[in-house]
Amino acid sequence: MNWLKLITLLLGFTSSYLNGQSSINLTGEWEFANEKKLNWKPAKVPGLVHLDLLANKQIEPPYEGLNEQKLSWIENENWIYRKSFTINQEQFSRQHIDLVFGGLDTYAIIRINDYTIDSTDNMFRRWRFDIKPYLNLGENKIEILFQSPVNKHKTTIENAAFQLPSANENVAVKVSPYTRKAAYHFGWDWGPRFVSMGIWKPCLIEFWDDVRFIDYSYQTSIHQKEATALVTFEVLSDSIQTLEVQIQDSTFNVYTEKGLNTFHYELIFDTVKLWNPINRGEQHRYKIPFEIRNQEKKLYNSTLKIALRKVELINQKDEFGTSFYFKINDTPLFIKGANYIPQDLFVPRVDSASYENLIKQVANANINLLRVWGGGIYESDYFYDLCDHYGILVWQDFMFANSMYPNDTNFISTVKWEVEDNIRRLRNHPSIVIWCGNNEIQVAWDNWGWQKQFNYTKNQEKEIYSTYKSIFHQLIPNTLKELDPQRPYTSTSPLSNWGTRENFNHGTMHYWGVWHGRDSLEAYKNNVGRFMVEYGFQSYPNIESLKKTIDSSQLYLNSPTLLNRQKSYVGNELIEKNINRYMIPSSNFSDWILQSQKIQSYALKTAIEAHRFGTPHCMGTVFWQLNDCWPGPSWSIIDYYGNPKSSYETVRNNYASTIAKINIEEDILTIQLINDNQEIDTCQVVIDLFSSKNCSAVLDRSEIILNPLEEKELYFHLPKTYLKKHFKHGELTRIQASIFKGDNQIHTKVYNIPVNQQKN
Repeated sequence: MNWLKLITLLLGFTSSYLNGQSSINLTGEWEFANEKKLNWKPAKVPGLVHLDLLANKQIEPPYEGLNEQKLSWIENENWIYRKSFTINQEQFSRQHIDLVFGGLDTYAIIRINDYTIDSTDNMFRRWRFDIKPYLNLGENKIEILFQSPVNKHKTTIENAAFQLPSANENVAVKVSPYTRKAAYHFGWDWGPRFVSMGIWKPCLIEFWDDVRFIDYSYQTSIHQKEATALVTFEVLSDSIQTLEVQIQDSTFNVYTEKGLNTFHYELIFDTVKLWNPINRGEQHRYKIPFEIRNQEKKLYNSTLKIALRKVELINQKDEFGTSFYFKINDTPLFIKGANYIPQDLFVPRVDSASYENLIKQVANANINLLRVWGGGIYESDYFYDLCDHYGILVWQDFMFANSMYPNDTNFISTVKWEVEDNIRRLRNHPSIVIWCGNNEIQVAWDNWGWQKQFNYTKNQEKEIYSTYKSIFHQLIPNTLKELDPQRPYTSTSPLSNWGTRENFNHGTMHYWGVWHGRDSLEAYKNNVGRFMVEYGFQSYPNIESLKKTIDSSQLYLNSPTLLNRQKSYVGNELIEKNINRYMIPSSNFSDWILQSQKIQSYALKTAIEAHRFGTPHCMGTVFWQLNDCWPGPSWSIIDYYGNPKSSYETVRNNYASTIAKINIEEDILTIQLINDNQEIDTCQVVIDLFSSKNCSAVLDRSEIILNPLEEKELYFHLPKTYLKKHFKHGELTRIQASIFKGDNQIHTKVYNIPVNQQKN
């Protein structure tokens, strides 16, 4: 690697963000109390009020039994958190003392030594406050009042000229459109309603003098034999001064003005090592030390992490309609993805081991993309670090889902800060390959009948949709253009609605005909879009998982507790319907649960096969959903406790690099193969026949050459003379195709012959 070119430029102003040289860690022990009662109890930060109430045995575990209903009172109360801390003489003498929060949920009034210093209105952003004027040398007190998110906007909403739609919130006064808080906290069709409050991310007091390092970002230019990365640094300075910067072995001076200063440094890589998606090569990242000094005093030192990779979204007219697919490092990639939701309603208790275990399960299942869904949270840095490490691509929604939003200057202002903050925090992660404005809002406005449901006038419709466009067609893309110009953006998902046949030829698709539309599972075969972002089928977690929070007396399908767990309006009905269609129903609840998982497996197998063998018309399949946020029925393939359902293995097998599909009509056996590797692949296909008497025979063993993303078909004639020769005792009941690379079996496909087609 050579460092050949240096550019230093002073540019304009942006906003300052979390970083610094010395600090007091405020995480750990606090106290909290209900504002009305002031009965102070110990609290933990990061945390939430539900977790602190639980730790002090003031409530029963929220997920047990019907406690979701019993604990609904918590969301209507205000809660206070407080802590004492000490400032010594050296700290007190520093020029700047900032109070920094990684996240506050959501409406908080911050007081230092009984002075109100500011308030917050957004769960999704970081906060920094200058608190030096309010501090004492020695003992100090911080107090944070959290106001009920449910009550905060009630008066405004009740007096509004019209109500804003919120598809997830099943209450009379819908407050979630006005509240920049995780939408799933207000309930969804796979999770409970727990509207919590608290200091949900780490916090600290930061001390600094005349210069503070803010941030770095980079843009790359990659060629076959050489690549460059233009790195942008931001520093905040109190004065005109000279800073010395050292990157690797290069040292240079930067001249700052008072305020926010930006300078650039261009790295040239004469050996190009790319960051690649999982199963496509190495996930290489260059690690480059740098240091900033002022008059020989070290101000900041860290490591630049630079990944060389190209991402292109191909969304244009073609012979089918309108394409939607990704090219990574100049090569088309078939996406085998899953939708990811937060792993808990109470996110602070999701530890690093939970993240590690889940991402390892993702990698093991051959999943190459996770969609961070827009009704949850912008995930922790560690989540994205793991995706960077394993090569798991990330489709990153902004946190807007299934609602329209108020035309209010304060609301738009907090959204702007949120968008800027999260772009800055996440833009250096190579795993993120696309930003998406929202989940299902455009398709809802066009197709769900909100205008009629809420009886909007034409002027009201115009105002509501104008606000939508101002956020998702102006604010967000304009901010991305400034802060992260090399990453693709799509304003909403899906771009097409599944209601018409023609729409399957255009853009992204959420296909819910096999759920909300009550179509048969076979409908997946004929409803294949260009890029399938959502589809799926429900199942129940294993009985052992349910027993952890549900009394054994309630472990039957229509018990009050299990009916409360089923958040889908058609859930049990559709599971029962398909069990009755494909299986012999069981009266044993444990067996019924396993049957629900088998139905889910069949649904996902049918859909994934249709999508993969629909290449190149279809270039992505992203099922709903990967994981759970509590123990209950849902579309997940991994339950709340991390236990895989049977559908997990179905996904793993059908997401293998090379897969097969088997069909038999009359005496003709057809094997279809497809390979999503980027290069020509050679494999061995072994076809075995099995009889009802456990007899077996090898029908064929062939070496096959497969081109990338190109289907290949093999045909075999099964005359009665052949079958009689090999199956003198019993009928042909099962055909199995196994695919090998060397000695490794990478995929198995079994075809069970219906009784009326079995031959003897």
